[in-house]
Amino acid sequence: MTMYRLLTLMFICLSAYDTSFAQIKPEKNLIILYTNDLHSRVSGFPSGLKGSDTGSREADTLGGFARIATLIKEEKRQNGDKVLVLDAGDFLMGTFFAMLEESSGFQLSLMKKMGYDAVTLGNHEFDFGPESLATIIGQSAVNGSLPSLLATNLIFSKKDSADDALEALFDQEIMNTSLIVERNGLRLGIFGILGRVATDNAPRAQPVRFADPVKTAQKYVRYLRETRKADIVICLSHSGITLDENGNWSGEDVMLATKVPGIDLIISGHTHIVLDKPLIVDGTPVVLAGSYGAWLGRYEVGFGEGKTRQLDARIIPVTDTIPPDTEIRHLIAEQEQMIVEKILKPCNLFDTAIVAETSFPLICNLDTMLEESNLGLLISDAVYSFINSNGFPGADISLFPAGLISDNILPGNNGKQTVADIFRVIPQGNGTDNIPGYPLARVYVTGRELKGILEVLYLAPSLSRDNYIYAGGLRATCNPEKGLLRKITSIELGNQQKGFMPVDFSKRNKKLYSIIADSYVLGFVSIIKKLSKHLIVINLKNERGEPVMSVDEAIIDADPGVPGIQEIKEWMALVWFLQQQPDTNGNGIGDIPDSYRTGNPWLIRK
Repeated sequence: MTMYRLLTLMFICLSAYDTSFAQIKPEKNLIILYTNDLHSRVSGFPSGLKGSDTGSREADTLGGFARIATLIKEEKRQNGDKVLVLDAGDFLMGTFFAMLEESSGFQLSLMKKMGYDAVTLGNHEFDFGPESLATIIGQSAVNGSLPSLLATNLIFSKKDSADDALEALFDQEIMNTSLIVERNGLRLGIFGILGRVATDNAPRAQPVRFADPVKTAQKYVRYLRETRKADIVICLSHSGITLDENGNWSGEDVMLATKVPGIDLIISGHTHIVLDKPLIVDGTPVVLAGSYGAWLGRYEVGFGEGKTRQLDARIIPVTDTIPPDTEIRHLIAEQEQMIVEKILKPCNLFDTAIVAETSFPLICNLDTMLEESNLGLLISDAVYSFINSNGFPGADISLFPAGLISDNILPGNNGKQTVADIFRVIPQGNGTDNIPGYPLARVYVTGRELKGILEVLYLAPSLSRDNYIYAGGLRATCNPEKGLLRKITSIELGNQQKGFMPVDFSKRNKKLYSIIADSYVLGFVSIIKKLSKHLIVINLKNERGEPVMSVDEAIIDADPGVPGIQEIKEWMALVWFLQQQPDTNGNGIGDIPDSYRTGNPWLIRK
């Protein structure tokens, strides 16, 4: 071979190598910061030392939007266009901050200022109903720009206008089913779904319904990849994961990862679990950052040659070592003052007023101590005692669900509990009086209907542990070996002080028994038909035995002499009950009795 031909061949080979090398694109990285289940914990909340809900004392507290803002801004300062900030739902409901949202639209616009790019809806965003949710979002939009709001599996009613305002937000593109954003030269497709259990926990979402999460995800993964040409697809799934009885991870987001290939990351919510490292299911990472903003998740991924590669994954504790962002802290302080003026003062309450103290923790843990919860017992006893005192007609039974307990009562280093601490325990819902909390209502049932209710309450936790009910004034036995809807073997009404009397639940007993519960719980009565396969039908009645067509008809009026209905909230009943406790150490503050150190289940298995 001549020298000329050899040089020509080398040139061709080098040219081919250069062309091939040029086609290999360098890997690009993306940093995803994420939260879930913030529940309006706008200010830091106590990690041990009990302090104010509004966060006026910052020492020894966790979370807080001002601290999260500091972390987000520092990440963006270091990595700029590579950072994406997301939330997986239930950003509302849980503290006094949620109660002014319809008029102020504070939280969503604050999250945008913090640096959030997109959020999805959780079940608690629907606690006030779709019309109120639309008002909150609309008012937030008036305040300025919002994070992108994604709700992919909503189905709106064609007949009922109650969800029209929320549907209109999609027409205005204030809300969307999916989103394409660009970061570091990558096209990112994002969508958000609400899981089956979460939708069951959103009875006030009606007439909004929800499409099947798995089928919806399959459809949008195809759409985002094939039509919108997304490089990376992220699902914000307010569905959750759980540990099964064998210690293995299960739940809806495990199933989602199994049945929907093509999702690069599932940011989970709803079950409040802290995953310090991603759960990898069939190659799909699932992440979840606890709750209340106590942790900020950070997931770094590399993308090259059409594939993603995990580079780093961790959760960052949001503690008092992180300085609050000055601008965000100032905005929060202004909102705190508005809360005092518009909510607390009209109720003759102050967030820092001490109502009781405890030397032991009162806890409800949905995973490990559900039936033995001393906190659930305390709340049901408080409602029972309140309604059977104070000049009300009274009630035979009080019912309260585990799913409405949002915080525990911890002794910290001094045991003192403020009004705000107690409100945090049961903060959810509202009525018609602009005072936070679901209103209490009273209904009547026959002994046979009461047995039917208890049969369903026995089954309900198998669908969701949120459905476990605590009861005051009630004692019952069951035989798990008996057939479906035949497990309740005895029912007794009364209390430890006065004793218990048996209930005749035969057809011949026409006596009516009164039940007190919040409007949220009584709204679940419709689930009884579904759970019992239409074998049990409960007709709620008033004291005269007349049908109650709507739970609103049964709401208790605390002062009939004043125009309108003066609603009673569970958190108010709990505050009152704690204020009645004896002062055992002589410091002028009532002490939670030692009898509440352990739980006392109302249902006994025999």
